[in-house]
Amino acid sequence: MIVIYHNPDCGTSRNVVEMVKASGADPVIIPYLETGWTRAQLLGLFAAADITPKEALRTTKSPTMDLGLLENDVDDDAILNEMIKHPILVNRPIVCSPKGVKLCRPSEAVLDLLETPLAETFTKEDGEQIG
Repeated sequence: MIVIYHNPDCGTSRNVVEMVKASGADPVIIPYLETGWTRAQLLGLFAAADITPKEALRTTKSPTMDLGLLENDVDDDAILNEMIKHPILVNRPIVCSPKGVKLCRPSEAVLDLLETPLAETFTKEDGEQIG
């Protein structure tokens, strides 16, 4: 089973969903902006992906700067607290598969997580071809 923490307004996230489907998988899609996050969920995802909260922090088109989260003295606990309050702060898409967990930026990073490779060339929204 593949789980995608997805933001439908994000082209990268949409590309990942379509690439997973093109591989023949039927992903579980979690619209995290609607469902939100728990501390345990974020800690588990970040640990599995081997990234820190700061590495998972979305720095554009989010309130990251306004919240002061880019300052050097901001710790992981403070970032996690804000991610729980503001789900948009978590970069996306995060994909979980039997092969691992990864923040899939760029979208072709998802290829490492697929059980079945793409059967044909995939064209991303911007026209770039993958595979």
